[in-house]
Amino acid sequence: MNGPEHYREAERLLNVAMAGSRVTQADPVNLAAAQVHATLALAAATAASRTTWANPADNFSATYPDGDGWPEAIS
Repeated sequence: MNGPEHYREAERLLNVAMAGSRVTQADPVNLAAAQVHATLALAAATAASRTTWANPADNFSATYPDGDGWPEAIS
């Protein structure tokens, strides 16, 4: 799983955990899994931080294997 995929999975799990619930009633298992994926996405994004993000439409694949997936994942 690459960085953008971790990001999307974190968002998905967070939505599952919060579906129809208040924060105090959220599903702790899915919240924890979302946190893990969010942390892994952050690590991948940090590793790619040498690239300018001024134009998210840029193609980063020449330098970073996960590059193409970030603009779509964060949109």
